[in-house]
Amino acid sequence: MADEEPKYLRRQKPVEIKRRKFSRQAWKTYLRVTMWTAVGLAGAGAAYQCGRFLLTSPEMALLHPDQISLEGNHYVTPDSVRKVFLRDRGTSVLRIPIAERRRQLETIAWVEQAAVRRVLPNRIQVEITERTPIAFLRDAGDLALVDVHGVILERPLEGDFHFPVVTGISREMPLEDRQQRMRQLSKFIQEIGSVKRDAADEVSEVDLSDARDLRATLTGFENQSASEASAPDRSAPVLVHFGDSDFVGKYQTLVDEFGAWQARAGRIESVDLRFSREAVVNQDVTPSAGHVLAAKGTEGRPH
Repeated sequence: MADEEPKYLRRQKPVEIKRRKFSRQAWKTYLRVTMWTAVGLAGAGAAYQCGRFLLTSPEMALLHPDQISLEGNHYVTPDSVRKVFLRDRGTSVLRIPIAERRRQLETIAWVEQAAVRRVLPNRIQVEITERTPIAFLRDAGDLALVDVHGVILERPLEGDFHFPVVTGISREMPLEDRQQRMRQLSKFIQEIGSVKRDAADEVSEVDLSDARDLRATLTGFENQSASEASAPDRSAPVLVHFGDSDFVGKYQTLVDEFGAWQARAGRIESVDLRFSREAVVNQDVTPSAGHVLAAKGTEGRPH
């Protein structure tokens, strides 16, 4: 019998071990999930209540004009700024569209740049940079102001300005053209000021109607003929054609040569400096009798 037993035992069927469905480790996992879910729901609820308070509470609302503070203004009135925020009355400061209000403020003529900030819980802070006028503009019989960008500004009731009067531009002219000519005027004022410190004070009027010829009426030159030498006022305005470039050289020539030109031509009423190495004197007054005189320092062709 022993010899007839198989040399190998049959493979026995594996015993299945049944595990409990809710072990101690599983309970810990379920407990953590439940806890974090509760925390999340509580946080969401708190955030909702906080957001509701910030967006709807009267404590966050813009209710009175004095909740808008204004800085940097001299000529811009507080009322003109507060009008921009009229539609926001009763609204939470967090709902006010800051970028849009800034753009609206910059449409006010005297405002060059504006910054708008929220100051919690319920204030708005406005800081503006006003435009800087550089000339008077003769506008329909009245004098307005104009800045270097060609923006025309209403003349404020209070303010002491000392500027030349500009002609040749108007409200109907495209802003781009006005800007180009006002920049030319600004360059002219700066360059002649480098030749003579008070040169700008002697510019009484500037005609910008021709973009290629800046025509300035200047005072401060002793300008009389021999027969007028005994008159108490020895100065008279002179119209000068400066072209559109080399204002330093041309103004220096005018200062250096004015006495010599007067000695040859008498009383000077106009000078054209647009030509190379020569000045045409009094051609605007008596075209047929204009004097062509040497002009040191001017170069180039007519501008």
